[in-house]
Amino acid sequence: MGAPVTLLLQTEDRYGRIVAEVIGEINFGLALVEDGMAFAYRKSLGQCDAREYLDAEFRASRRRYGVWRVPGGITRPWDFRRGRSAGRSARSTESIPGGRTYRCGEIGSFARAQELLRQGHTYLDGDGNGEACESLR
Repeated sequence: MGAPVTLLLQTEDRYGRIVAEVIGEINFGLALVEDGMAFAYRKSLGQCDAREYLDAEFRASRRRYGVWRVPGGITRPWDFRRGRSAGRSARSTESIPGGRTYRCGEIGSFARAQELLRQGHTYLDGDGNGEACESLR
């Protein structure tokens, strides 16, 4: 018999589904994000250690693991569904942290651009190589 698994209930989504962290010998969701097999879904990070998930996603993108191997990246599932179901652009500000978009020219520093990328502003990484606003180097 395998190691016990614990579900840490976090919230319920708008469809009544339970959102939980699956913890065994490791945190399975975090491991999937770290390996580039899943995205950190920002709307469900409220009860979790959001920084841990966002940093794991950032490391996966920098190392080009999993979904991050695709040149230019892939459309995140929630952006795909929103664009398809509502007829809106996948670049809707609803999926952008804080609803604010930035341009590289207004950010001011390469370090700040990397911080914004870790927070989920993936549009700042135009070539999908895991670095935002490379012109600011």
